[in-house]
Amino acid sequence: MAQLDFNINLTPREAYNMLQDFDSAELVYDELKSPGEGKYIAIMVFEKYYFRSENRAALTVIIDNFHDITSVTAIASGSSQGLIFNFDWGAGDNFVESVRKFFKDYIIE
Repeated sequence: MAQLDFNINLTPREAYNMLQDFDSAELVYDELKSPGEGKYIAIMVFEKYYFRSENRAALTVIIDNFHDITSVTAIASGSSQGLIFNFDWGAGDNFVESVRKFFKDYIIE
């Protein structure tokens, strides 16, 4: 499993709409919800086949503004090969890094 967290200067809705065009993987599930008071959470799940690990990997992206800034969390899973060893040839790291690259112009340091 690989995880990456960063903040962006977009609203969750803008980021959610942009990520609909994420061409690095197939979007298999998405939702955007508002618990009220201008707060939003978007959850998106992507899937991609990696030849080097001979396995399908899942990528979950969570976007929210619960702390008055838009936060993005990308979590890759299922990219390792085998039952005993959790070795994925870097597929998980690559998958989460593709989200950072997608939002590179909007990241707040």
